[in-house]
Amino acid sequence: MAQIIVINFGSQVAHLIARRIRELGIFTEIKPYGISANEIKKLKPKGIILSGGPSSVYEKNSPLVDKKILELNIPVLGICYGLQLIGKYYGKVIPGKLKEYGKKRIRIRKNGNLLYGLKREEEVWMSHGDLVTYLPKNFEILAKTDTCPIAAVENNDKKIYGVQFHPEVAHTPKGVDILKNFVFRICNAKKDWSISLAPKLIREIKEIVKNDSVIMGTSGGVDSTVAAALIHKAIGKKMHCVFIDHGLLRKNEAEAVMDSFKSMDFENLYLVNAEKIFLERLRGIAEPEEKRRIIGHTFIEVFEKKVEELEKKYYGIKFLGQGTIYPDRIESAQPTKEASKIKSHHNVTLPEKMKLKVIEPLKELYKDEVRKLGKELSLPKEIVYRHPFPGPGFAIRILGEITNERLEILRNADYIFIEELKKAKHYDKVWQAFAALFPIKTVGVKGDARTYEYVISLRAVTSFDAMTADWAKLPYGFLEKVSSRIINEVKGVNRVVYDISQKPPATIEYE
Repeated sequence: MAQIIVINFGSQVAHLIARRIRELGIFTEIKPYGISANEIKKLKPKGIILSGGPSSVYEKNSPLVDKKILELNIPVLGICYGLQLIGKYYGKVIPGKLKEYGKKRIRIRKNGNLLYGLKREEEVWMSHGDLVTYLPKNFEILAKTDTCPIAAVENNDKKIYGVQFHPEVAHTPKGVDILKNFVFRICNAKKDWSISLAPKLIREIKEIVKNDSVIMGTSGGVDSTVAAALIHKAIGKKMHCVFIDHGLLRKNEAEAVMDSFKSMDFENLYLVNAEKIFLERLRGIAEPEEKRRIIGHTFIEVFEKKVEELEKKYYGIKFLGQGTIYPDRIESAQPTKEASKIKSHHNVTLPEKMKLKVIEPLKELYKDEVRKLGKELSLPKEIVYRHPFPGPGFAIRILGEITNERLEILRNADYIFIEELKKAKHYDKVWQAFAALFPIKTVGVKGDARTYEYVISLRAVTSFDAMTADWAKLPYGFLEKVSSRIINEVKGVNRVVYDISQKPPATIEYE
């Protein structure tokens, strides 16, 4: 029985809350917002957390919490939208005149139990529009920002607590301390959660697949490689590992990926060159969601054709293995109907009449957990710590229509950026780095001649789990060197910019 219950109101980071609590050694479960007070009583949790969410408490049919849950004498912590629900029932909530997204500093007037051990000023991560402006006197305001009058609050008599920011994300540095205060100081929970992930996942794969076989889609990235390693450990030769070259890959990518898979002793390994069909179907397509849909559907079509070919030799291929992780699903709004869809993931946007059953052993994990799992499986360091590369590849890093010319330009620019990052020993210090091509041209001068060429944007971010990210503060001299190399060596580029936006409000990728 879970000690902490997280009630999900469609938050992009509801699972991250649960994960943070589990990392503290406390078994935690997520429940939908429609759960009743009676159901909660039967679960007998030590504490309840109300997640954030994309809705406004003023919207018609906005998700609400059963108010009786707030009266069970079980400690409740409201986060962002969760705090606004508390404000709706006990005080006043108004649309924020100045919405807060990204880094902010809270000023702490009193630590109380919730903010115990924090300094007078702390950095937090905000992502809200509405805000609570009034709560009765028995609610003690602990902190505020320059635009948010109630950034943290507690009511020890009612055992109700709330924060307007997100303590669960990596970019609230003392967030884990706040969650510790709630879990241990307020709820008096006792550590009861510890598990080695690999044996559990391998056992689950065996139970699902049984005597059938799996055709595994691999991209060479850490997610699909760890998923393939798990499936291989579970079923051995019954896994058929397929790498599809869709023509949207980085420079020399296909050769590098096949070499790494061979070193991992996968028995059944296949390379499918499908560049022609992918690029033909993407011709003239500029809209990001349509590009993702085409890639996802073509991906499955190519796979099913390969399955038909393989079934002439090997019988019983019934499953398609994929390296989908939780952020892929959360941004595609799969976990709850209230979650706001940010972008469709190629692994999530699948045809309804697909012949294969999908198996996704990593679907509840975040990138840092996948990397820990990769280490547990003794995978090579260069695979475990490789920067993420999206399944749709350069299709979502070329904004607008994909052409052979744009692909060639981006491949060369991206190669230079990554090469220089590794030379300067910055590669392992950032979460993800890449180049993107903007579908616009600007005027420049090369020699004494006027040029009219493309803009390359460099993106490098720091992150813990990809749910939030900050731009990497790379040295100016380094950026200057990269810019100079790209402009001088890559035909068709006369301008390089560096992206300094955070997630949220931006995403890490462009499309």
